[in-house]
Amino acid sequence: MIRYLAAGAAIVAALTATIADARWLRAETESFIIYSEGSDKSLRDFASKLQRFDVALRLLLNVKEQGEPNRLPIYLLASTGDVAKLHSGSRDASVVGFYRTARDGSFAVSHRDNGGSTRGTSPSQETLFHEYAHHFMKRYRTGAFPAWIIEGFAEYYSTVDFDKNGKALIGKPAYGRGYGLVQLPQIPVAALITTDPQSLKTVGQVDVYYGRAWLLIHMLFHDPARDGQLGTYIRAINMGVEPTQAARTAFGDIAKLDKDLTVYLKRPLSYRMTNDPIPVPAQITVSVLPPAEDALIPLRLARMNGPARDDDAKAIRDSLRTLAATHADSASAWFEYAAAEWGLDEDVRNLPAVRSALDRALAIKPDHVRANVLLGEWMMHDLDEKDDFEDASWVRARAPVELAIKTDPNDPLPLYVYYQSFSEQREMAPTAAIDGLEKAFRLSPENIQFRVAYALALANRGQFGSAIQLAQSIAFDPHMGAQARPLLNQLLRLRAESTGLREEAIEAEDEVGNGTGE
Repeated sequence: MIRYLAAGAAIVAALTATIADARWLRAETESFIIYSEGSDKSLRDFASKLQRFDVALRLLLNVKEQGEPNRLPIYLLASTGDVAKLHSGSRDASVVGFYRTARDGSFAVSHRDNGGSTRGTSPSQETLFHEYAHHFMKRYRTGAFPAWIIEGFAEYYSTVDFDKNGKALIGKPAYGRGYGLVQLPQIPVAALITTDPQSLKTVGQVDVYYGRAWLLIHMLFHDPARDGQLGTYIRAINMGVEPTQAARTAFGDIAKLDKDLTVYLKRPLSYRMTNDPIPVPAQITVSVLPPAEDALIPLRLARMNGPARDDDAKAIRDSLRTLAATHADSASAWFEYAAAEWGLDEDVRNLPAVRSALDRALAIKPDHVRANVLLGEWMMHDLDEKDDFEDASWVRARAPVELAIKTDPNDPLPLYVYYQSFSEQREMAPTAAIDGLEKAFRLSPENIQFRVAYALALANRGQFGSAIQLAQSIAFDPHMGAQARPLLNQLLRLRAESTGLREEAIEAEDEVGNGTGE
């Protein structure tokens, strides 16, 4: 899903030029931390709509928890061109928003540019709702979902709006997909349900794919004749049924489904409405960022977006080093510089510089969560380089990570790093570390690293069913599936080996019991 920045130092110049005279504001709600260099009013409006959307999704999808202990950061850029530049290095790229899960944490990027839209909800709102729907689905729907459902789900809920009484309207038309659905060659349903959108070659094909996925989800949700079919299909997929066979079982004849979808497009589309108004959130705080934090935003985004080339990463590192020197009293600036240096390839990164920057950050703010985590990782790396695997040494290395856990129990990264430290020491993780890993996964189930680690931990405990289910849940994901399929195959092989060993043991016991053993 994510492409990368290009052009070395030009990245930093392009990102910072767009906000040279702007001040970033930070809005906080129960579920989000939203950054924008727009006006206070526009940010409050965005925050209010997004929080109401979160409440609506919880109501519609029967999620009882309200709010988020691990809130999603969202960055609102001025225009689609700014988003495209960050995402791919070109302002002309056809990217208007993106959602990313990363080791540092999940985040979404959208825009405030509505381009004179007159039909339906605004493009900026649809983009934001689409990206958050991805996040919500990954966090609260941990089953296996084929790519067309993942994208169709996000498109379907992206058009949610609220009437003058505050009631949520669900299933409104996705007008932005109209051209692809009407004017371009259509993807047959038989191909739609098996196609990986990452394999599509043109913008037009991607547009058609998203439009058809949205339309099929809409029909399955709203056509009474097909009530319950989507649930049947998803259950079959999660039982391991091959996707095409699962579709035939749930939907019947696929050719007829395709014809019905063509007819459905020509019908007036219905939408649903919640029985009660979705309340406007009472608690939205907006604050102006301090100068150092304000200057950090574009560079932090560039770092988190994961530049693919060494020159790009070095340019970001150099800019962060300069910024840290300028704002020498900012713990965040020193941490970001340390993180950028640490993120370079091992043969080029300057480890003493990482440690020095972390020491500066922690001298200013001793309980800085991420600086303490990175310090622990630095110390563990140093022990590994020295072949020092003594318990006392690793207890000292884990100490800053444990402080990070104590400081913010709802940050999943310290919990994950603490668990991984035992593997790096070549030791079995104790129960407390495995429990911490489980909590990290519960706080951020969308994070593939946490999910993979937890699946392997479950497998090590012999809980292969739960481990395989976790791997299956991302094997179909159009953004992460390529990383998950090897894990799924590994777990299936381990289960088969474990089952074989148990069967051999049972046979041996039977032979002894029957007096046939040697």
